[in-house]
Amino acid sequence: MSKIYVVGLGPGARSQLTAEAREALSRCPVMVGYTVYVDLIRETFPEKRYLTTPMTKETDRCRMAFEEAKKGVDVAMICSGDAGVYGMAGLMYEVGQAYPEVELEIIPGITAATGGAAVLGAPLMHDFAVISLSDLLTPWEKIEKRLLGAAMADFVICLYNPSSKKRRDYLRRACDLLLSYKKEDTVCGIVRNIGRDGQYARVLPLRELRETEVDMFTTVFIGNEQTREIGGKMVTPRGYRDVERGK
Repeated sequence: MSKIYVVGLGPGARSQLTAEAREALSRCPVMVGYTVYVDLIRETFPEKRYLTTPMTKETDRCRMAFEEAKKGVDVAMICSGDAGVYGMAGLMYEVGQAYPEVELEIIPGITAATGGAAVLGAPLMHDFAVISLSDLLTPWEKIEKRLLGAAMADFVICLYNPSSKKRRDYLRRACDLLLSYKKEDTVCGIVRNIGRDGQYARVLPLRELRETEVDMFTTVFIGNEQTREIGGKMVTPRGYRDVERGK
């Protein structure tokens, strides 16, 4: 039986591709994915056959993968980060109901939250929430409720898809909502191009984050009440009381 491996590539650097993901990609003669993500691995696997679709064509991409697998070949569905975090894993299972003869296997990868956290220091050491600001598939009204709920509960918040050409003011709008419950000097961080050429990171207070321009390749971190800057790094204490008391 042919098989589809839904593979998380991690942030993009070859060194951050897991051994399991590399093995799955090596096994598959056909690679399917969003054009930008496919380009991340073309040099590493030049002998493969690549099939791509642009953004917003995710369902077509899934069907394409299943149709190829029906021909009797193993297929890799490529995702950035982790396939199960804003990736293709869920949609593949939904579309796969029409292809019961094809087996799916999900291969995890380093997602932007953990990849970016490692660059910034240790911002996710306690409870945190991950929220996408893209309203392409989720109404902005629901995103607002999630932002307010996470801020009220004092979660560290990691924002995916914080801005784009059509959503230039979304990070500012999100910060305005968060300021309902978080202080202006809350320690925050941004990382652009995690693990890729041109990687850039910065630690800054929430009031400055509000005025900062970012893009779709940027991941944003907003600290909780205990998050602080230590030696230029963003650090959230685990919560051990002896550490908090300075013991």
